[in-house]
Amino acid sequence: MSVYVFDGQGGGIGRALIERLRNTFPNSQIIAVGSNSMATAAMLKGGANTGATGENAVVYCCQQAQPTDVIAGPLGIVLANAMLGEFSPVMARAVAESRAYKILIPVSRCRASVAGVTEKPLSQYLEDAVELIRAYLK
Repeated sequence: MSVYVFDGQGGGIGRALIERLRNTFPNSQIIAVGSNSMATAAMLKGGANTGATGENAVVYCCQQAQPTDVIAGPLGIVLANAMLGEFSPVMARAVAESRAYKILIPVSRCRASVAGVTEKPLSQYLEDAVELIRAYLK
């Protein structure tokens, strides 16, 4: 089982998620996939085993992910042109079509909200994501 963490811009959300995942699952395979090198570097500093950058890396990792794997990241990873255009339509489609289980963090900076989700601090959403991953892995 692998956990692919996707992020863009500065990679702060991805890094924070990876740090939490590394503490919870110390022996897990965590792959950082950034839309830019700064995001990937931040996630690697957070404890990812390996990382890849750019549109082709996103598409490739999504194709390689197995149904038992998890893709996690901000909501924008499934929205075309999210993250100020960093997440292209090709990237968003690759994530959406991947066979991996997806756990999306409801960040409203992508000009989208999820009905029924209560507003709370990002740190709580990250903890929720870790718990969803834990539940999926059982």
